[in-house]
Amino acid sequence: MSTTLAPRVVVVSRRSELDELLVRHGTRPAADHYLRQRGRDLDEVTARHEALQAALTAVDAAIPADWRRGRVDREDLPRFLFAPEDLVVAVGQDGLVANLAKYLDGQPVVGVDPEPGRNPGVLMRFRPEVAAAALRAVAAGTAAIRRLTMVTARLDDGQELSGLNEIYAGHSGHQSARYRLIDADGRAERQSSSGVLIGTGTGATGWSASVAAERGLAAALPAPEEPALSWFVREAWPSPATGTELTAGALATGERLRLVCESERLVVFADGVESDRLDVTWGQQLTIGLADRHLHLARPGRPDAT
Repeated sequence: MSTTLAPRVVVVSRRSELDELLVRHGTRPAADHYLRQRGRDLDEVTARHEALQAALTAVDAAIPADWRRGRVDREDLPRFLFAPEDLVVAVGQDGLVANLAKYLDGQPVVGVDPEPGRNPGVLMRFRPEVAAAALRAVAAGTAAIRRLTMVTARLDDGQELSGLNEIYAGHSGHQSARYRLIDADGRAERQSSSGVLIGTGTGATGWSASVAAERGLAAALPAPEEPALSWFVREAWPSPATGTELTAGALATGERLRLVCESERLVVFADGVESDRLDVTWGQQLTIGLADRHLHLARPGRPDAT
């Protein structure tokens, strides 16, 4: 007789600012002194810490007693093994979902906002008090799920890195990056720049938005579920050996942007986490395009709602 395992709910969070301050300064009075020197107050930091703890407590209480449980801190995500049948609950700010996305492969994510109204709540769509209903809907297959487009960078040696918002390729020391860029149409140009940014529709409200706004291209950014990417070369420098013609574009399904490294070393990282990166050495080729997988993000409402 076969048995079906109860769902496993993996709760993902990160240390609060108060936790970080106590690790650095040791005591609350020392942390308070540090903040006051900078015009801030420990009470505000404590209130945010307590809101996060209250949300985590609410999520813990929302998990049925007969379901399995797991817990992981953001810093431990590279070493945590998610199972295909896991249900993932991210508790915190929107950036936590972006940090988490690259480690998942189709597992549904419920984003819980510990401070509704204070955080943007673009990806954290649920209040703590409705976590139980959201989990049961996801487990039953009746939850509304958004399939958010992701971006992937692949090195010619097989290494790969994915992101939910964007991927950045540039010099490791934030100096000028030198490379040869080949766009989706096969046009090529040697460039020296502050790096190349390749963004999804989810990232179109962040870093990509600021670059696009400067160039009057905000209207061309894709939607979060659209199978398309936008790319921008940051501060391309004209010289006898480097050009500035190919500085922005789009990638659709099956299209790729390629960079051939002509610096001693370039770094490639996703969603602002430089500690988890690819290193590209002279002559290596980096290929960027749509990822084969999506982030499956639960949202309030019916599955057929828009």
